[in-house]
Amino acid sequence: MWGSWNVNENHEAEKLAERLQMTERQVNVLRDKNRNLDKQLAGLSGNNQRLVALLETTREQIINLKAALEKDGDTPFSYGTVVAKHPRQHPASGQGIESTGVQAVDVIYSGRKMRVTVSPLMDFDSVLIGQQVLLNEALVVVAALGFEETGELVTVKELLENNLAVVMARADDQRVIELAAPLRKAHLRVGDQLTVDSRSGMAVSRVQLTDMQSLVLEEVPEISYSDIGGLNSQIEAIKDSVELPFTHPDLYREHGLSAPKGILLYGPPGCGKTLIAKAVAHSLAQRVVERKEGTSTRSYFLNIKGPELLDKYVGETERHIRLIFARAREKALHGDPVVVFFDEMEALFRTRGTGVSSDVETTIVPQLLAEIDGVERLDNVIVIGASNREDMIDPAILRPGRLDVKIKIRRPDALGATEIFSKYLTTDLPLHESELASDAGDGEATIRRMIDSTVSEMYSTERINEFLEVTYVTGQTEILYFKDFASGAVIHNIVDRAKKHAIKALITTGERGLKMEYLLRAVREEFAEHEDMPNTTNPDDWARISGRKGERISNIRSLVNRQAAS
Repeated sequence: MWGSWNVNENHEAEKLAERLQMTERQVNVLRDKNRNLDKQLAGLSGNNQRLVALLETTREQIINLKAALEKDGDTPFSYGTVVAKHPRQHPASGQGIESTGVQAVDVIYSGRKMRVTVSPLMDFDSVLIGQQVLLNEALVVVAALGFEETGELVTVKELLENNLAVVMARADDQRVIELAAPLRKAHLRVGDQLTVDSRSGMAVSRVQLTDMQSLVLEEVPEISYSDIGGLNSQIEAIKDSVELPFTHPDLYREHGLSAPKGILLYGPPGCGKTLIAKAVAHSLAQRVVERKEGTSTRSYFLNIKGPELLDKYVGETERHIRLIFARAREKALHGDPVVVFFDEMEALFRTRGTGVSSDVETTIVPQLLAEIDGVERLDNVIVIGASNREDMIDPAILRPGRLDVKIKIRRPDALGATEIFSKYLTTDLPLHESELASDAGDGEATIRRMIDSTVSEMYSTERINEFLEVTYVTGQTEILYFKDFASGAVIHNIVDRAKKHAIKALITTGERGLKMEYLLRAVREEFAEHEDMPNTTNPDDWARISGRKGERISNIRSLVNRQAAS
C-alpha cells in the first residue's frame, strides 16, 4: 500500500510542477504584453503632444493669416464694375492652367477688363453682375457696393436671349448690351428707357419717363355704348366692323375674311368720336372675357394724343410711332385685342406736301403706313382715328386695307338730342316741387316733359334761334340756326348750367331742385356764348371744322346782334 501511495503522490507532484511551469509562461506572456502596451501608450502620448503643438501652430498661423487679410482692407481702394462671375472649376486640359480655375470675377477697372479674385472673407454668391466693387492694392475684391445710378439713356428695341437686349441710343444708333442683375428679374418691354453704365456698357436700371407714358395709356376706359346717346346707327356699324372679327374669328377664317386694320371716325367736334373709341375698347374687353372665360386675358387701349407726339427733333416722332406699334404688337402677341386710338389725327398725318415750313408729314405718314401694312404683321390690333378735318388726312392712309371703315359722326337731330339729354337728366337728380306737382309726382314723366321742352326750344327755327347768315361763292345765302351747331358736348354743357342755377337758387333762396326755367335759361346762355365763335376772317376753314361741308363760303354774318337790337 505504501508503494502505491508513493506512486500517486509522485504523479500529482509532476502535475503540479507542469501547472506551475505553464503559469510561469502565461505570466511571462502577460508581462511582455504589458511592456508592449506601455510602449504604445508612450508613443501615443508623444503623438498627442506633437498634435497639440501642431494645432497651436496652425491656430497661430490662421490668426496671422486673418490679420493679414484684414490688412488688405486698408485704404486706398479702387472702384470696379463686375461684368461676369466664375465659380471654382478645373480648366479643360490644354486650355488653361490650374490657377485660371480659381473662384474669380471679371471687372472693368480703369477702362480695362480684368479677372480678379474675391476675398475669402466675402460671400461670393452675394456679388452681382453689374455691381460696383472695391479693389485693394493687390486688385482683390474686398467689398460689394450698389449699382451706378447715372449713365446714358437708351430705349429698348428688342429683348434677346442670355440677358441681352437691342437698344437705340442717340441718333438712333443701335447696339446690343447686357442687362445687369436687377434688370434680369424685371419684366422689361419694348420702349422702356434704361440707363447704361458708361464704364461697363451694361444696362443697370429702368427709368420711368413721363413723356412717353403720357402719350400711351393702357387702361381700358370705363365707358360703354349705353353711355352714348344719339349715335345708334354709327355704333351698330362699329360693332359689325370691329367686334365681330374678334368675337367670331373662326367664322371669319372660314369665309376668308380678315379683321379691319383701322377705322376713321370723322365729323364735327363734340359729337362723340372719342367716346365711341373708348366704348369700343371697353366692349372688346368684355367680349374677350366672355369668349375666353377662365383665362387671364384682357383688352388694351393705347390713347395717342396726336399733337403731343410731334417733336422738334428730326426722327423723334417717327421713333415714337414705332414704339407705339411695337408695344401694341407686344400686347397682342397672346391674342388680346389692342385698340390704338389717334385723336386729332389730322395733326399728325396731314396730306404730304401741304406743310408750310418743315413738311414733317413726308416722313411721319410713311412711318404709319409701314406700321399698318408693312412687313411685320399687325394681328389683333385695330387702329381708330378721330378727326374733324378728314379732308386734311393723307389719302394713302384712308384707302381700303388701312383705315377700311369710315364712319361719319353727324350732329344730333331732335331725336338724338332727346336721347343724349336722357343720359344727363335722370330721376336721381333733385327736381323742384312745382315741376313734380305738374305731373302728379311722377319723376319720370317730369324728366320726359322737361327734356321734350328743352329740345323743342333748342331745335326751334324761330327768329330767336337764328345764328348766322352764310353767303356762298355762288352768291346764294342761307340762314343757319343754333340747332345746326348742336352737339353732345353742347347738350352736356346746357345740363351743367341748369344744375348750377339750381345750386345757386338753393343757396340764395332755399328753393331745392331743377326747374324748367333753369334749362331754358341754360339754352339761351349756351347759344349766347357762341355768338362770336364763327371765324369771319377765314369762313371756309371754320365751316369745314364745324361740319358744314359743301359749297365754299365767302362770307359769314352773325344774326345774334340783330335779334338783340330788335
